[in-house]
Amino acid sequence: MFWQNECKYGEATAGIGDILKRGMPISGSMSVESEVLEKIKPKQQEIERISDAAKNLKEKAEAYIQENGLAATEVRFVGSYAKDTFLSDPDLDIFLLFPPEVSRETLENEGLKAGEDLLHGTRMYSEHPYTRGKFMGLDVDMVPCYLLENTKKLQSSVDRTPFHTEYVRSHLRSEQKDDVRLLKKFMKGIAAYGAEPNTRGFSGYLCELLVIKYGSFRKVLEAASEWREGTVIEIEGRGPVSVAPMTVYDPVDPRRNVASAVHLDTMSLFIVASRAYLQAPDWRFFFPVDRPTMSQGELRAKAEHHGSRILTVVFKRPNVVEDNLYSQLWKTQYALARKMNEFDFTVLRAVHEMDAYEMRIVFELERDLLSKTFKHVGPPVGVSNADSFLKKWKSNEYGEPFIEDGGWNVIAERMYFSAKEMLSEEAAIAGIGRELDPDTMAIRDHEDSIRCTPADLLTELLDPKMSWEN
Repeated sequence: MFWQNECKYGEATAGIGDILKRGMPISGSMSVESEVLEKIKPKQQEIERISDAAKNLKEKAEAYIQENGLAATEVRFVGSYAKDTFLSDPDLDIFLLFPPEVSRETLENEGLKAGEDLLHGTRMYSEHPYTRGKFMGLDVDMVPCYLLENTKKLQSSVDRTPFHTEYVRSHLRSEQKDDVRLLKKFMKGIAAYGAEPNTRGFSGYLCELLVIKYGSFRKVLEAASEWREGTVIEIEGRGPVSVAPMTVYDPVDPRRNVASAVHLDTMSLFIVASRAYLQAPDWRFFFPVDRPTMSQGELRAKAEHHGSRILTVVFKRPNVVEDNLYSQLWKTQYALARKMNEFDFTVLRAVHEMDAYEMRIVFELERDLLSKTFKHVGPPVGVSNADSFLKKWKSNEYGEPFIEDGGWNVIAERMYFSAKEMLSEEAAIAGIGRELDPDTMAIRDHEDSIRCTPADLLTELLDPKMSWEN
């Protein structure tokens, strides 16, 4: 663990963890970045272990191709290991490259079978199928793709990846590799790393391109401090206009926006974190300290202080690839929030999480109960359909139509009085993720949410803080 090593400055016998817990400043001859690098940069023994595993895996894959007569012509490592920008305990990404004339069916069948036999892994079906498994203690993704001369005529979604690896290897200076490591760890520390649907953040390749573009970790943060929504970054040239929070044209294929996965909120988080770090560098940006979880009493008191109400929606987790589920979880959160706003319950904030069994979305609402009636606004008195409105609402049990601001109005009964009742009826038609089964949905009201919803999730909802804050 990174806290177990002794600090080389400050108190001679105090660990970094002890210093942080006591709130003491980290200072001395070595910068925060230098000390972070000592923790995150792989040691020689680890490098040798990883290199030995990679060498063995490559040899086994090449032998497998020969022995089984596969159409693949080359085995190649890509990703952070191949670019020497990896942190401790990296994954290995190994690609089986097939000639472009090979059919897609053959590529997938042979590539996935090789992954199963060599890694004893699991077939993963996202945008492009691959195999995930372990080899000599390392997590490995084995991916079939086409061996192309350029990116002009791609045949699969991963065909650019070998070009990405070669571009970074040829353009990233040796001394910049540690800057990439710092940037990656910084992104991880503030929860902005990864282009997966849950994080909606910065991929490893994007971090590498930013260092290539700006020159160093600090210069990336300085540049990011000035970013605005719609920022456009060119490295080798500009491609088609992209409508996105930020656009980084891929130097190996300008048609592609490398930052397409970056959500506006994640981009904004990085901007704020960059400004804060440059003002006061601190270890917590790289190694955030776990915040205390509030007790049930504290959570109840916090909600009472807000004058708000909590509602939790729980779905049974379907047996689907995790990345796809996170996309559907975000979609469901937005859909249910729209529905609650539509019926005047007004969502203040929402968070979600997923474990091996359940998918949870927790909402903080302005109110979870409404009055029995509301004012229904009708047409102006002078329009042709005013008569039909009056006819419909004649003898209304809550009172006859009345004139206000030049139009007809009437007091009507609400369709739903409680948020829980409304969601139980409307969730299935709200536009939730297609593989979330409404029949498995459970809804917890305020008290049940305080008692049964994980306290760390409720703490995040009711008392949000930046990861680097105390």
